[in-house]
Amino acid sequence: MAEIKIEKKKPIWPWIAAVLIIGAIIYYIFAMDHEVQNDSSTEIENSTSAQ
Repeated sequence: MAEIKIEKKKPIWPWIAAVLIIGAIIYYIFAMDHEVQNDSSTEIENSTSAQ
């Protein structure tokens, strides 16, 4: 008779965790890189009036 080797499936959850962590790092870098810095606020007053 032929011998059949049965291998256990390797867990997939470490790959899912790694993808989520890498995705979170990429998202964090993207969000911090494109953050709008609005330190100076300028108010414009319309001095012309229609009479």
